[in-house]
Amino acid sequence: MDRIDHLFKHYANRSSSHLIDPEGIEELCSNLEVPHTDVRILMLAWKMKAEKQGYFTLEEWRRALKAMRADTISKLKKALPELEKEVRRPSNFADFYVYAFRYCLTEEKQKSIDIETICQLLDIVLGSTFRAQVDYFVDYLKIQNDYKVINMDQWLGFYRFCNEISFPDMSNYNPELAWPLILDNFFEWMREKQA
Repeated sequence: MDRIDHLFKHYANRSSSHLIDPEGIEELCSNLEVPHTDVRILMLAWKMKAEKQGYFTLEEWRRALKAMRADTISKLKKALPELEKEVRRPSNFADFYVYAFRYCLTEEKQKSIDIETICQLLDIVLGSTFRAQVDYFVDYLKIQNDYKVINMDQWLGFYRFCNEISFPDMSNYNPELAWPLILDNFFEWMREKQA
């Protein structure tokens, strides 16, 4: 635990030593040799159960690094592929997917996320698993004018869509079922595109 704490102090903010801030996270990413937009950094935040985007508390840091048995940068770097495997397990991935959305709610009482951020988040979180669905949905989100933000229900609806609907033919999509309206609209848009 002492070594985990020592590592924390290295990245912690000089003036408020009980917090790693965006600057510290950037240095951490650099030392781990991963871009700060890498999905594994979001997975690390998930493992910590980090509450505030861009900040890690000592308690959060201890929780993750102890569980990952990492008390040095090289051990943490070696633990990332295992963390990725853990998150990609279906039982954990749904939780991670919900976490990713919540982590991006930066204001108190905020319930939705702007389209631009959602497009980036979809790419990071689902892009490697559902590339075609994400690419088409992001294209749709960028050209449509009905929605400025996405809420949790729509976010979860898209994940369900990726898992349940055969793509790109979408032959098993039933608009009569309880899909968020944005997905019905996406379905129509795809149909027109294919026609």
